Amino acid sequence: MTDSTESRIPLTRNFSIIAHIDHGKSTVADRLIQRCGGLSDREMADQVLDSMDLERERGITIKSQSVALHYEARDGLTYRLNFIDTPGHVDFSYEVSRSLAGCEGALLIVDAAQGVEAQSVANCYAAIEQGLEVIPVLNKMDLPQADAERASTEIESLIGLPTDNILKISAKRGDGIDDLLELIVNEIPSPSASESDKLRALIMDSWFDRYAGVVSLVRVFEGAINVGDRIVSHSVGKEHNVEQLGVFTPRREPRETLHAGDVGYVVAGIKDIHGAPVGDTLTSAKDTAQPLPGFERLKPQVYAGLYPSDPDDYEPLGRALEKLGLNDASLHYETENSDALGFGYRCGFLGMLHMEIVQERIEREYELDVVVTAPSVVYEVLRRDG
Repeated sequence: MTDSTESRIPLTRNFSIIAHIDHGKSTVADRLIQRCGGLSDREMADQVLDSMDLERERGITIKSQSVALHYEARDGLTYRLNFIDTPGHVDFSYEVSRSLAGCEGALLIVDAAQGVEAQSVANCYAAIEQGLEVIPVLNKMDLPQADAERASTEIESLIGLPTDNILKISAKRGDGIDDLLELIVNEIPSPSASESDKLRALIMDSWFDRYAGVVSLVRVFEGAINVGDRIVSHSVGKEHNVEQLGVFTPRREPRETLHAGDVGYVVAGIKDIHGAPVGDTLTSAKDTAQPLPGFERLKPQVYAGLYPSDPDDYEPLGRALEKLGLNDASLHYETENSDALGFGYRCGFLGMLHMEIVQERIEREYELDVVVTAPSVVYEVLRRDG
């Protein structure tokens, strides 16, 4: 381990925010970014991390996004905060598991008026199972119907987290944000220091850029990545040269090196869509290491056929699904032929909202008009004869 890594790791905090939909998670994220100077007041837009038009229109987070912030704490030290945003809707629980894999802690945001809801419980259990330090926070204390005592009781009884000194905030008004930042640096542990200098970085997300090729969001667990290094995606086995590195602040900010504990992006001239699978491990080409644990793949819950309105768009639709599948590993698809609709794809989704989002992304991002068949579910029949 290098001296720079030794001094950086104790001041690094990697955390997520988990919450039910509409409990104010994206607003909390925006306030943290604003307070730490990630964007000026003039540049701030509601739901900064919700970068897709669809996310802003629907008021939900679909993809996990990351942002690196610097916070000067009350102890006089400057901390590096790597915040990974997560969706709150049940259909995107796979994105939550990917975000949590890169963290040591999580904030559980609960609407003080609505109390604990189902998705908060599910995501919180997922965080606890992964060994994360979970800190409950009551939001929307500015609402007249806010009931801190009832919400705290629900957190203790349904999730089992202590709420004796629970922090109460109003992200909308910006109340309690400084106290929240202090809670993050004091309660969430720093990444565990490793004696190994061998590179091991977990690919948490990937997307395709028409100019740069595959861009991967990674969490570096051990070693470091430098511009110019030769790296290997463990399951693929092909060598690539690191062309660009950086972090999101939330603007893209280039770096020469990503150290252990950092969360940032890697561009390595990978043109094959399957060249950097989500959940895979990046290692050094000259000194390979054992892969990190990946993610558990979720099974689709809802199936529907996607067919191009114009038969000539069959291949472009396949390419669109392939690119969407790169950064939405929960999307499953296979070719299908219908007498009435021609050639298309049978797709598996995590739920109805997931299906609608995929359809809208195909139509908006790839300008393809598609026909979606009636959704169906797979079920088992237990016969009386056994």
